[in-house]
Amino acid sequence: MSGSVWQDREIRFDSPDSQLQPRAGEVIISHLEEVEDTKGNSRDNGYLYVTNLRVIWTSATQGRVNLSIGLKTISKIQTKRVKSYLRGLSEAIHLMTTQNKTQFEFIFTSRVSEREKREIVSPIHTIDAFFEDTPKPICKKLDNHCRAYLSSSLYREVAMRGALLADRELRLLPQEQLYNKIGGVWNLSSDKGNLGTLYITNVRVAWQCKLNDNFNVSIPYLQMKVVKVRDTKFGVAMVLEAGNLVLGFKVDPYETLKKIVKEIQSLHQVYSSSPIFGVEYSTADEWEGPTPPTTDTIQEDVELVGTKEDISSCESIFSNIFVLFIAAYLADPHKRKDREPVYSHELGLAIEALPDGYSISDLWQIS
Repeated sequence: MSGSVWQDREIRFDSPDSQLQPRAGEVIISHLEEVEDTKGNSRDNGYLYVTNLRVIWTSATQGRVNLSIGLKTISKIQTKRVKSYLRGLSEAIHLMTTQNKTQFEFIFTSRVSEREKREIVSPIHTIDAFFEDTPKPICKKLDNHCRAYLSSSLYREVAMRGALLADRELRLLPQEQLYNKIGGVWNLSSDKGNLGTLYITNVRVAWQCKLNDNFNVSIPYLQMKVVKVRDTKFGVAMVLEAGNLVLGFKVDPYETLKKIVKEIQSLHQVYSSSPIFGVEYSTADEWEGPTPPTTDTIQEDVELVGTKEDISSCESIFSNIFVLFIAAYLADPHKRKDREPVYSHELGLAIEALPDGYSISDLWQIS
């Protein structure tokens, strides 16, 4: 598939505008204004977007300050009430996430207090109606979408030895259509090969062994890299490369094999232009407003004044600042209060002590 899909499985900080715009197949489902990123950008007003692949937060004042949080990285979602002297009671969305064995914590707080909402609500509307776009309903939607994401992995992940059949037929997914069913197809994963049935749909290719219902494989187009005809020790066969797997299938005659390969290549191309990720949502929930705002690029004629050592020193300082910025999101499940500041010899600065088991160098391994 052209352009690897990272949006649902990665956490990215301060991404360029191009990475914030919805990719093919990505849809903005919910949107909330007047939201701050409490852990990393406290007091900075921003916008929160929920798509069928990720959560996006962008600063309203600094376009290059943003977060992209894939749904696959989210392990826990909570709604909390927070109290401040300036805004009183407000609602906050609390996300616990994991990426590359590193836990991150994100808190998104509404900058509009409950008191302010009641003051500006129109008499012809109810309080409940006005609260429809506040964090609690969006948190519930986000939780539902995360559950839908986890339960629809067959759209996005290679699966082996699963329950593919129902009444001896392929169990179709909610948005799936069966295009072709071919019997007498050999799976060449063993020395002798196994005879079975190949299913071709609009989202995947599946194969089921004839003699063993538990021996099967499901290969979504999202994971496919190569579909071609190749010579093997079994003769001419179709080869599918998906992720780290290389699978071979053989069917006679050769003309039938070529037709199957051509059909899969065509469907893979169609899918790549308009992918189906499997996360179902109501069309009534779909956000029809603007996408995450972009930052205007300003071309300036700037002359750098200073030696290479000066410039290198500045780059090092900014790199260290970015490391400290990422550290603000590290989750410490045992933390009860802010850790005491300690002097970092690596950075030459006083920083909050990192959680046990972490070092400054570890923070560079999150991407």
